[in-house]
Amino acid sequence: MEGITHPIPRTVEEVFSDFRGRRAGLIKALTNDMVKFYQTCDPEKENLCLYGLPNETWEVNLPVEEVPPELPEPALGINFARDGMQEKDWVSLVAVHSDSWLLSVAFYFGARFGFGKNERKRLFQMINELPTIFEVVSGNAKQSKDLSVNNNNSKSKPSGVKVSLLFHHFVLSISAKFYLFVFLTNSLANPNLSQRLQRCHLHRQKKKKKKKMRVKMRVKTMNKVRFVVLVETTTVQMSSGFAATRVRNGSMENV
Repeated sequence: MEGITHPIPRTVEEVFSDFRGRRAGLIKALTNDMVKFYQTCDPEKENLCLYGLPNETWEVNLPVEEVPPELPEPALGINFARDGMQEKDWVSLVAVHSDSWLLSVAFYFGARFGFGKNERKRLFQMINELPTIFEVVSGNAKQSKDLSVNNNNSKSKPSGVKVSLLFHHFVLSISAKFYLFVFLTNSLANPNLSQRLQRCHLHRQKKKKKKKMRVKMRVKTMNKVRFVVLVETTTVQMSSGFAATRVRNGSMENV
């Protein structure tokens, strides 16, 4: 669970620095600290999330309890899928979700501090110069960097660059869907994992029911307060000389 304990970025350069620090921490978790990260994601624990911090560190923790959260939340329950699929596929799945989370956090700051069209474009270009976490984990980062250099040095039209970017995002989308399919297939084949996912679903439903009960209790309390205020107001009006009426046999008469 992460709160904003670091300086909040307000400019394009500060947001990009925050993005780069979080990205370095996530890459460290999925590469150099892989053994520690794997052991931390115990499927027997509750829903866990992988957080990248601006100081190039990482942590695995429970999600925040406040709704809505102060920052966009990463993928929930990454520990449940650990034993239900191959380690390489699981790491790739976490990497894809981490890429998505990094972008959501960066552009959350952009929206919060009113980045315009030019600022958002410049931020995306700065981010796009770096290989994704998925590319680093899968070993395609160098190849992707070489391709970007060739595209920059070529004399192709801007439309060709746009097509290549769209194709790149299309490949990432297909990869994400593939790993999601693998995860669902393994979860159905593994009874223990299915039971854990079911328990997680029931736990979240219980939390929602508790919240609904709290809301209902608040509404009832507010209605009682309104009724008491209405009765007191009516009593004051009657004591001040206002006439009160009642209905009797279908006609109105003074009390």
